[in-house]
Amino acid sequence: MMILLAFNWSSFAANLGQFILAFSILIILHELGHFLTARWFGCRVEKFYLFFNPWFSLWKKKKGDTEYGIGWIPLGGYVKISGMIDESMDKEAMKSPPQPYEFRSKPAWQRLIIMLGGVIVNFILALIIFAMILFVWGEERLPVKNMKYGLAADSLALSVGIKDGDIITAVNNKPLVYENDLSKNMLLSKGVVLSVKRNGKDTSITLPEGFISKLTKNQLKGFVSPRVPVIVDTMVKEIIAQGGYVDKFIGDAVMAVFRGDYHLDRALDASLAVRNKINSLPVVEEQFSFTPKVSIGINSGEMISGNIGSASLRRLDYTVIGDVVNTAQRLQAAAAQNQILIDENCFKKVSESFNCKKVGEISLKNKSAKVVVYEVMD
Repeated sequence: MMILLAFNWSSFAANLGQFILAFSILIILHELGHFLTARWFGCRVEKFYLFFNPWFSLWKKKKGDTEYGIGWIPLGGYVKISGMIDESMDKEAMKSPPQPYEFRSKPAWQRLIIMLGGVIVNFILALIIFAMILFVWGEERLPVKNMKYGLAADSLALSVGIKDGDIITAVNNKPLVYENDLSKNMLLSKGVVLSVKRNGKDTSITLPEGFISKLTKNQLKGFVSPRVPVIVDTMVKEIIAQGGYVDKFIGDAVMAVFRGDYHLDRALDASLAVRNKINSLPVVEEQFSFTPKVSIGINSGEMISGNIGSASLRRLDYTVIGDVVNTAQRLQAAAAQNQILIDENCFKKVSESFNCKKVGEISLKNKSAKVVVYEVMD
């Protein structure tokens, strides 16, 4: 038996470099907290080092009273403050009388601030990072009053009488302002009664005893989630109009098959029509300010077709499988919003009929060699 192990050195080097850079920034900012507070209170800072430097340094430069440098052991860093026993373990200076510029000559409250300087900077950095995360990604909160399409009821919700399209307006008569607070309000209550608006009428649902523990054990899965409008039918109509067959629905994706004469041209015509129709749809403002977009991957070649499933379960679905199908799916995954991607083989067949732009070589999952890809413009 032969086992081959492949190691991606370039990826490892990139990840290692990112880690060292991030770690270095944390060290510098931490030590900067000690450095600035020490200088603020008039202490002499003899050294400011990124990484430890026993025996030698990778780089160093003296500026004023302070030597700045980079060590070779990436396990931290340090600032050497006169009159303070630190990582350098320099005890000789302690034998002479305290000098005004030394750490040991400063009042206790100043020494405390200098020692806490690095921790304070770390705390401020954490606040800034979390603030930026919230600023960039934010927290999506869905007001109940904006839930035009109601909730999608999963298995646990259906078992207690909640239906698709219901809107939960209160928990134990406490108004529910945001849908995101539903789980929290339920978990913090004993004996839950949900006020529900269904088809414009108010009703109530009492959750059975033990339901909350079952919901908690299920990690709040299988209950409810906001409903969003389905736009798949827009794609289906254009596929059928060009003589295509809808093979299956995969979440919000559609897999379609085109056979016969000019099947590739018809697939591209359908894709362009789908893109134009999706782009003309209005923005869904009621809940998430959702803008419908589509990405499409197309491939052409021989496939295996037939019924796949289980005879025992009396469920057989007609479908197509093979490398051509897999490549089409991976092209779709690589496509950006509004992109229609094809490989070089398809491009040669349709280059005279459609305007295409070369994207370049890309890596596709389970493909040893990179694939030359083109974007169909119109």
